[in-house]
Amino acid sequence: MANPPTEDAIVIQDVVKNFRKRTIRGEYTTFKSELVRWLRGNRAPKQNRFIESLRGVNLRIPKGQTVAILGRNGSGKSTLLKLITGIYAPTSGSITVNGRISALLDLGAGFHPDFSGRENILINGIILGMSRAEVRAKMDDIIAFSELGEFIDEPVRTYSSGMYMRLAFSVATHVDPDILIIDEILAVGDEHFSKKSMAKMTEFKRLGKTIVLVTHDMSTVERWCDQAAWLDGGRIRRMGTPAEISAEYRKAVSLAEARSTVFTPPALTEGGGALPGLPEGAPVTDAPPPVPQVAVSRVWLTGPRGEELGTIAPETRAEVCIDYVAREAVEDVEFVLTLASADGPVLYATSTRTDRVPLPTPLPPQGRLRFVLPRVGLLGGAYVLSVELKTGNNANPEAGREARCTFSVSTEHDDRGVFRPEHAWVVEEAPAAPVQAVSVPKHAAAS
Repeated sequence: MANPPTEDAIVIQDVVKNFRKRTIRGEYTTFKSELVRWLRGNRAPKQNRFIESLRGVNLRIPKGQTVAILGRNGSGKSTLLKLITGIYAPTSGSITVNGRISALLDLGAGFHPDFSGRENILINGIILGMSRAEVRAKMDDIIAFSELGEFIDEPVRTYSSGMYMRLAFSVATHVDPDILIIDEILAVGDEHFSKKSMAKMTEFKRLGKTIVLVTHDMSTVERWCDQAAWLDGGRIRRMGTPAEISAEYRKAVSLAEARSTVFTPPALTEGGGALPGLPEGAPVTDAPPPVPQVAVSRVWLTGPRGEELGTIAPETRAEVCIDYVAREAVEDVEFVLTLASADGPVLYATSTRTDRVPLPTPLPPQGRLRFVLPRVGLLGGAYVLSVELKTGNNANPEAGREARCTFSVSTEHDDRGVFRPEHAWVVEEAPAAPVQAVSVPKHAAAS
């Protein structure tokens, strides 16, 4: 098992970000009226005020973690990402970033329309912190990944929007960053390139890169992220597991809608426009999570020789290894295994109860389950394996504990669909037409 990170990738302390806004008088004036008002000395001064986007954010993002930042529109999520990447400077507070950082904020930002794709790769690579020699060394890989072919030497103003996005994504993901910042852009392009880009993101995650993601897609947060932070009212309202944070965020939005709350821009709302607090009985921000009686500690995929895999072929034999820890004697335990596409619905789900697997009762303090696949059988793409542990009727909040792993399937076939069944084609010559027997009536034969 990998050792836990010893250092935070990003440390944000008491960060405040204000934008100056000039309020223009809401009345029509003429040059004469303004001159008379100025001569009389009662000209109204220009009013300046601040738009308070962030009001004291404190956040630590551990190395090697994928962290989602949630919040409603206008809550300052994109502003926070631009502060992390250095596009903005904080009004007050400090931000420490440990490692090379790359961002997918606005794909293609900085591309010059009159330069060729090759020239823009060089310029953007240098902007993202690479040396000229490093960019040239990765040039062929970037071009190959973007699949632009001879268009790479044409001005980018001649590119379609899809070609533009592919080039920008290829540059941003090939600078070998330690930290990747993503604003709503997890996969780009058509169906083929979307799968390819999602597989690239999954590879980043498998390699232990730190990923900070802003998205409104709660299913992606719950399936793909390790932690989630809720930005509300210009501050971090809560940080925890994706399932807990997304559930609490949804409840707060539903409560605001039930109260007919007018959703004004948070940065222009007095007090930050935070969503209402949940009723008593909802999870408390500072309350420590309950210690589960039994928990899944790790899930990973291994190959035929027992090696841990991140990328696998459809015909390969594989095993899903599930480690668990039982702190108390627990009976009536069920392990639920779910396979899902990284950007789609659940593809398959089963459990030890469904398959009638005889588990020891009670479970030993530590153990491992292996889910054996004689062949993977999936088509190319990125996938998520998750294992949830349930006890009893699962009414206890300690009962459900989940761990997941991500992997990608690489194939040279151009099949379409989800899985590749074991099959073979047989080519045969057309059989000769059968000779039809003609029956002769008895009376005709007699004559």
